[in-house]
Amino acid sequence: MKQIKLGVLGGGQLGRMLVQSGLDFNVDFYFLDPDPEAPCARLGRFSAGKLTDYDTVMKFGTQCDVITIEIENVNTVALKELAQQGKQVYPQPEVIELIQDKRLQKKFYIERGIPTAEFLLTENAGDVQGHKSFLPAVNKLGREGYDGRGVQVIKTEADLDKAFDAPGLLEKLVDFEKEISVIVARNAKGEVKVFPVTEMVFHPEHNLVEFLFAPADISESIADQARQTAEKVITELGMVGILAVEMFVTRNGEILVNEVAPRPHNSGHHTIEANVTSQYEQHLRAILNWPLGDTTLLTPSAMVNILGEAGHSGPAQFEGFEELVREPGIHIHLYGKAQTKPFRKMGHVTIVDTDMDQLKKKATFVKHTFKAKT
Repeated sequence: MKQIKLGVLGGGQLGRMLVQSGLDFNVDFYFLDPDPEAPCARLGRFSAGKLTDYDTVMKFGTQCDVITIEIENVNTVALKELAQQGKQVYPQPEVIELIQDKRLQKKFYIERGIPTAEFLLTENAGDVQGHKSFLPAVNKLGREGYDGRGVQVIKTEADLDKAFDAPGLLEKLVDFEKEISVIVARNAKGEVKVFPVTEMVFHPEHNLVEFLFAPADISESIADQARQTAEKVITELGMVGILAVEMFVTRNGEILVNEVAPRPHNSGHHTIEANVTSQYEQHLRAILNWPLGDTTLLTPSAMVNILGEAGHSGPAQFEGFEELVREPGIHIHLYGKAQTKPFRKMGHVTIVDTDMDQLKKKATFVKHTFKAKT
């Protein structure tokens, strides 16, 4: 097997964890990121540059054999040209383009018979305000919403001043029981492997995952529906790589696709310790067209995001480190970000335990003990 030059657009924490898997396979990593102090800045061969600039992406891509992404906001015109020149680009640029725009995403679900919440396309704030009868709803920006940004809940007419004055969509507010995620992978041969369903608990204000539990506390029939839906989404897309499919479980037992991410995802971090194959190794296997790995969950697990504390901006200090590392089954992952700010993702902690009650207790302990401050 020859050494592979893998280019990654984005140099954040997902790239950092991808390197940890790729080192085992002798993959030579190249990174492009606009931040010269990005988490991957000292890993592999790093270039600072704009991910949406055509010339920058073209120059970066010419030195690589295979190109992938760590973030969706990239120049797909350059990626298409690189693919035409013979570079392997996964996920494919056309798939990235579709997922970059939530409006196109939602229309794709309807066209392919994939269950999703009822929605209306909107062009501006005035358009949203003209659909009062559709409330309560969620107003989402069509493009460039990420990590909770670009999403506004509009329950009543009094909330209409929150509407985005840009192309987006108005989505019926779903009365859901749980939010779940399924990580699914597909290689160029068409082999598909699905990870067990995970359950996500979000911060009530900032729309960021606070806790994740695997396996999800749902019936086997709901889990089957979720896995089948995730497999259908990646197959209909014809996508190569790893895909996170976030879904709602409604109170009457329906599965509705919310959004997808064509890359390793926050809801799959726990797979590093808890599964036979991690989502990062699986992504490498998929984009390099190797046989996909076993996705079996070895032990129940939880994941806690470590977010920058409110009121703290500046050089990062971590409080509670020693308390955590003396506890069995707790695994700390810090992302190498020198500066913290409120609600910035600074790291995560995975907890493994065969007892679900103990698992939840330890997750709560982690949340209240380990803090990113200044």
